[in-house]
Amino acid sequence: MKSKKLQSLGGIASILQALIYISAFIVYGGVLTYPSANASTQENLQFLTDNYLTLSILNLIIYVLFGILLIPLVMSIHQRLKNNTPIISKVASVLGYVWVGLVIASGMISNIGLTSVIEMGADNPEKAMIVWSSINIVTEGLGGGNEIVGGLWVLLISIAALSGKVFSKGLNFLGLLVGLAGVLTIYPLELFTEIFGLGQILWFL
Repeated sequence: MKSKKLQSLGGIASILQALIYISAFIVYGGVLTYPSANASTQENLQFLTDNYLTLSILNLIIYVLFGILLIPLVMSIHQRLKNNTPIISKVASVLGYVWVGLVIASGMISNIGLTSVIEMGADNPEKAMIVWSSINIVTEGLGGGNEIVGGLWVLLISIAALSGKVFSKGLNFLGLLVGLAGVLTIYPLELFTEIFGLGQILWFL
């Protein structure tokens, strides 16, 4: 693929990823009404059943589509950095592709799990919600609840770009902050996840 075409494709993908983040914040934070913490098993299952289509589409967009869009972005950034910082850029791109796999896998597991849980819930609601809890643990562990791989990718990109004098300093310093926040999501503190998510919107744009 020609250099200019790849750079344009990476730029478009990056903007679309920012819009996906914004959409996720809006839908999860303001559109969906989740059961209370004291909700019964039946109420939680009913929420999943009533919002099956919405949740399935969200998983496809936020995880699967996001992961697919990440591919040209990883490629285009590597192309920009490889001449000045070949080793760091190569390591960063490997992490980027690993993140692609983790993000897509999270969405696929969540969607398949959601369908199975709803089917199971018709006969055994208690067992269905136990399975749903297990599915959430897996998807959160892969990338929904921690952003270590994505954080390392952004961090290494920013280090390479600063070293090679690629991109603006402001963007690179923002990337350092976002990347560090992503790595720190290894600690169970919601603040780091929020900084990574909100910071990445600006970084992608």
